Amino acid sequence: MASGEEDTFYTVGLPASTSVFTVQEENTDLTSRLEENCGLLEFADLSVEAVQRRPTCSRCSRPQKVCLCSFLPVQPLNISTCLYIVQHPAEESRVLRTVPLLAACLPPDKCKVLIGRRFNETRYLELAEVCRSPNTLILYPGAEAANLEELTLDPSLASYNLIIIDGTWSQAKDMFYRNDIFRLPKQILHATICKAGDVAHHFKCHVH
Repeated sequence: MASGEEDTFYTVGLPASTSVFTVQEENTDLTSRLEENCGLLEFADLSVEAVQRRPTCSRCSRPQKVCLCSFLPVQPLNISTCLYIVQHPAEESRVLRTVPLLAACLPPDKCKVLIGRRFNETRYLELAEVCRSPNTLILYPGAEAANLEELTLDPSLASYNLIIIDGTWSQAKDMFYRNDIFRLPKQILHATICKAGDVAHHFKCHVH
């Protein structure tokens, strides 16, 4: 190299315009980020305790601390009506749901709970047959519904079946219109309680 010429330093593998100081700063920043990540990896070795659900009562399905079995009848109530409760799946996950309380008060053959959104005739043969029976009523506040307090029952029928849709108003409405078999029975409502707007609550407050 001729004397007097300005020396030029090049970094291997980098453009000539990249200074050594710039590379050093980038390396320092990379080292800092690696150290931070290594610190986070230490937390991955920590043991995580599984979250345990509160113990629930096998009869009323409520948390044991708020069990209501002491308020329920010791023996199932003797009723002639058979209840078919079609329950929206979202209701099943609610902690303070009331259907288990109702089921705990009645004989197993008088209270049948079916969970789902769709109930076709092929899969639910018994429910479809019940819906076609002349002694079946469905609790739903439709335009054709009769007031339960003013309903005249047929004395020739030994007993009745009652279908209840358990869910919020929007859920019950969707289930009613998407299942043709639910539009076969006579519709009934309780005019006073129905103002609450919840079909499931409507029924639960009425049955005693």
